[in-house]
Amino acid sequence: MTKMLASVNSLQEAQIVQQTDVDIIDLKQPTLGALGALDTAQVKKIVTALAQSHAVSATVGDLPMQADLIISAVQNMANTGVDFVKIGFFPDQDWHDVIKNLQSLIQQSLAQKPLRLIAVLFADQQPDLETVELFSQAGFEGVMLDTMDKSRGSLTQVMPLAVIQDFVKSSKQHHLLCGLAGSLRATDVPALRLLGADYLGFRGALCAAHQRTAALDPVATRAILTTLKH
Repeated sequence: MTKMLASVNSLQEAQIVQQTDVDIIDLKQPTLGALGALDTAQVKKIVTALAQSHAVSATVGDLPMQADLIISAVQNMANTGVDFVKIGFFPDQDWHDVIKNLQSLIQQSLAQKPLRLIAVLFADQQPDLETVELFSQAGFEGVMLDTMDKSRGSLTQVMPLAVIQDFVKSSKQHHLLCGLAGSLRATDVPALRLLGADYLGFRGALCAAHQRTAALDPVATRAILTTLKH
């Protein structure tokens, strides 16, 4: 069954979602961009408060593809105790040095707490889906499709369903967790659920007036959860 990821931006929102059957609580700051990051001190506070009731993911922010910058951000976020660290791979930048350095970091972590990284690609920026294999070879835990420009509509509006399906299939072939997100609404759920992704991610649909920077709405959150799981 496809699971649900809910993005929250505070301890208060995390505790609201904690009372539901949401599978992954994702920590981000929507006012800072598509993958805006929360401060690591705040993330650690939320992780401690949730007390392992849910899997927790967090993004390192909308960062340029500079290996030293990415490595530092990943290490700092991993040290908060989150289960997954999400990294945005933005278009028109050289990813190879970053991926190579992250591969080394993953290998170093295996003797302690394995580092579980999720690569995020942006569907509205014409990503090269062949890179899924690179992330698998580097030891990433999963890959995710999202959208950068939220004004252009949902994932299903910026990428053909057949291409999304190919992404899911490639992820599975390379033994990666697969997530789909990007301004998803309840109307997107039936078609996307059939593709067999591991989880669907939501933010705007969980908020007042479908505004991703607005406060999380518990009623809207439960409505999406019901749509996905029934």
